[in-house]
Formats: sequence, C-alpha cells, structure tokens
Amino acid sequence: MSIGEVVRRSGVPASTLRYYEERGLVGSVGRRGLTRVFDETVFERLALITVGRAAGFTLDEIAQMFAEDGRPRLDRAMLAGKADELDTTITRLTVMRDGLRHAAACSAPSHLECPTFRRILRDAGSGG
Repeated sequence: MSIGEVVRRSGVPASTLRYYEERGLVGSVGRRGLTRVFDETVFERLALITVGRAAGFTLDEIAQMFAEDGRPRLDRAMLAGKADELDTTITRLTVMRDGLRHAAACSAPSHLECPTFRRILRDAGSGG
C-alpha cells in the first residue's frame, strides 16, 4: 500500500513515517514509481512505536524492540525498568496533585501560613 494509505489508516503524518523509516523503525517493501510501498506489518510497528513513545521510551530504545527481521523483540528487563520509572513519576505527580488541591481549598489566610503548603515548598526546594 502507498504511504498515503498508511497515513490515512494510521493517522501518522507522512513526515513522521518518513522519519521513522530513516531511523530504521519502519521500512517500505519497495516503490511504485516514486511512491514508497508498505505492507500490512507497518501498522503493528507503528502501534508499538506509539505505545513505546507514550510510555516514555526514546526512539533508540524503541528501535531495540525490533529484531533484525522486523518482528517485535521486547526486552522484559527494559519494560520492567520503564514501569518502575513510571511508578516513580506517578507517585511524584500524585503528591503534587494532592498538594495543589489542598492549596486551592486551604482556608488559611495566606498560602504561606498553611503548614501543608509550606511543606510542599520545602520539599520542592530540597528536590524531594
């Protein structure tokens, strides 16, 4: 199928598809005139790239998720490591969200008089 068909069916812009091809993440199976031709496996590869990017993997890390033959080859340790990173991020963001909700509803005359808000500031200042 043409690059236009892949774009239409996947929603991935042609420029992104070409970039992924340059990076070796997807590959055309040939050309029809000047137009790249892709087979159906491109959609599975694009889905894996999309999931990988949403999880925070770099394109280099995603490239490692494909075997030489183009089929997915997922490193379980790498997946577990990213899951651990996401857990840390979720915890940090949950604390921040809860602090912001408290600050928004706090009845103290000034946020600087609120012990919870002062703790948030202290923790932010210490990197914790």
